[in-house]
Amino acid sequence: MANTTIRGALSIHGTNPQYLIEKVIRARIYDSLYWKEHCFALDAATVIDEALKLQYLGGTYANTRPTEFMCLTLKLLQLQPEREIILEYLRAEEFKYLRALAAFYVRLTFDPVNVYEVLEPLFDDYRKLRTRGMDGAYSITTIDEFCDQLLSEERVCEIQLPRLTQRRVLEETEGLAPRKSKLGRALGVLSSEEAQRREGDEGSDEEVEDEQGRYLSRSPSMSMSPEVEEAEPEYWTEGSEEEEEGEAGKTGRFVSKSPGMGSEDEGRYISRSPTPEGERIEGDV
Repeated sequence: MANTTIRGALSIHGTNPQYLIEKVIRARIYDSLYWKEHCFALDAATVIDEALKLQYLGGTYANTRPTEFMCLTLKLLQLQPEREIILEYLRAEEFKYLRALAAFYVRLTFDPVNVYEVLEPLFDDYRKLRTRGMDGAYSITTIDEFCDQLLSEERVCEIQLPRLTQRRVLEETEGLAPRKSKLGRALGVLSSEEAQRREGDEGSDEEVEDEQGRYLSRSPSMSMSPEVEEAEPEYWTEGSEEEEEGEAGKTGRFVSKSPGMGSEDEGRYISRSPTPEGERIEGDV
């Protein structure tokens, strides 16, 4: 019969694949004219022709009529195509409604790890889709928004979606690879692993500890700087007196020979302030 699941089909989530759609909606699909005329005797190849004719997404409208999108979804659940065929539907980038149909089927039938791995690459597709609500009104959405609804919401197109394990739990238990967001990379937001790796690199550059436990700092010190040199103190010697007097005669500086507090050999007070020629003190030659 046209409403039965294909022979040899496997149970999905412990039940008949068709039962993933509620009984009320499923009964309305069986009674619809589109199902009887266009979905009869379809297979995995000919269903593509009908998917290319889709013009909007949705569950039911006018409270009773199912959309063509929902009819084809039920047909895929009856046929239960192989995994490679569904992935080929997703690779057909020029047919956006076919990709949306395949994404919805993936969310209903695949296991949680494969759901994340298959649907997350569709976040880079920003093409617009039309959606028809229960009141018959149309609205605009995009493929990435539709995939985000499939991963975050419980009901999409009036269908109760199977329970989906949180991503962080799958990363810890099932080994799911962390998601690399292009937006986060553009804004400079790093994942936890990248942040820890960078902190470790910065710490190793600033502080290095050798095998004996000695602390070595790579920051430049004052003693190693070639630009800073400590000025050497000037000391008075006996031979420097004549040089000072000669310099005073040339530059007009006053040199005082008055004894200081100590002995004459220990040092003399030398004034370097300039003195006019006419005001020199007697005895200063």
